[in-house]
Amino acid sequence: MKKVILLVAGLFAIATPGWADVACPGDYPGHLQGIATDESGNIYWSWTTFLVKTGATGTLLAKVPVPKHYGDLTWHDGKVYVAVNFGLFNKEPGKAKSWVCVHDAETLALLSSNAVPEVVHGAGGIEWHNGHFFVVGGLPATHTANYVYEYTESFAFVKRHVIESGQTLLGIQTVCRMRDGIWWFGCYGKPSVALKTDDRFTFCGKYRFNGAYGLARTQNDGTLLVATNRLSRKRNSASARPVKTETVTAVIQEDKR
Repeated sequence: MKKVILLVAGLFAIATPGWADVACPGDYPGHLQGIATDESGNIYWSWTTFLVKTGATGTLLAKVPVPKHYGDLTWHDGKVYVAVNFGLFNKEPGKAKSWVCVHDAETLALLSSNAVPEVVHGAGGIEWHNGHFFVVGGLPATHTANYVYEYTESFAFVKRHVIESGQTLLGIQTVCRMRDGIWWFGCYGKPSVALKTDDRFTFCGKYRFNGAYGLARTQNDGTLLVATNRLSRKRNSASARPVKTETVTAVIQEDKR
């Protein structure tokens, strides 16, 4: 494996028509933790203490308070699955209390909660793919790789995958698998970064791009819905915009195999 430092010209290009910028109605005491979309184009917004559903243009469809600290989420088969940690993030094993909370996609009513204790640094994000759930989350500062925890649909643990990405600030915040088999992971940092892998979680690159507040699939190939959080007078608001992933801005670290 050879890693190189380089800069690639160009920015994430605005996506093709079909999706437009959309704002989540209202403002909230805690910041946005993630977004997800369903097959009808509805958007699910996970705040630290609220779960919100809107239409594709931002019309409010449902809203429920949730216990702190809700994280990133995914939609599957009429339900919304949210990664939640009720303990401490970014600590060595024994401090986190990791769960996946399941909500009805229509009403956002809580249906069940499922313990995922294998996510030992704190569950923070989740994605559904090929019959399994994949959970990501916190990371102590001493670790030099990120982890993806795989579960069956009934939340039986399958295995832990390792992303050889190097340390990222507080681990991984958001996760989204594109239709082309590429995975994107949003991370905090100065600057914020996005990690890219294939379906085997082979590290493909680390990019200077802020997807830490939400990444979601769209019906357009190669298009991500990317969320932004804004803090004003101790209240948070958010919006999302479609972007194309064909061109990438700054490649901080690229993996050559």
